[in-house]
Amino acid sequence: MTRSPEVIQETALIHIRPDVDQKVEALYQEGIKIREWAEARVIQSDEEVKSATDDLSIIAKLKKAIEAKRVEYTGPLNDHLRTLNDFFRRFTDPLLSADKLTREKVLAYKTERERVRQEQERINRLREEAAQAEMQLKGESTEPIALVEVEEAAPVRYRTDTGTLGTTKTWKFEVVDFALLPNEYKVADLVKIRKVVTAGVAIPGVRSWKEESLRVTTR
Repeated sequence: MTRSPEVIQETALIHIRPDVDQKVEALYQEGIKIREWAEARVIQSDEEVKSATDDLSIIAKLKKAIEAKRVEYTGPLNDHLRTLNDFFRRFTDPLLSADKLTREKVLAYKTERERVRQEQERINRLREEAAQAEMQLKGESTEPIALVEVEEAAPVRYRTDTGTLGTTKTWKFEVVDFALLPNEYKVADLVKIRKVVTAGVAIPGVRSWKEESLRVTTR
């Protein structure tokens, strides 16, 4: 009996027990031996440096072999996880968009309502100031002050049967004059400095030097 394509599921075969993998165990034991040799090693001649070169080459190869085994175990899992995340992102995208649009419209409404309220208050202040100026000029006011009705401020919180909506304020900033920043807020661009120093160019306030390190090339 053949199943329809809708019910056929793909099965991924993955390795999940590196602790019982004989190849992984063999690589580990090799590492133990080489560490013991490294701890006991004494380098006092060129021949001993050559011997160390052989061991460093072996270490490099073993590191690559262990990394390959790690990827053998984690690669399928990472690929599957990436696929799942991409898949579920398709479901959350409409919700994220709806959330963003709704929040923007609520904030736009509250901002406009506050703008109108402040404008109404400004108009009333101007009319009151005009009436006071007329009083000082004529000794009396020729007509009553016609104040506009000022709307109430928007509620701090909105409560419904399903939830509560409030607002919060967070500080935002931008640097408008880097020269005026105190030194403790100036962070060095280490990547850019490294490129300049590597090119042999001196930078005021930066001490540069060369340290010798080993480079091992395997065959």
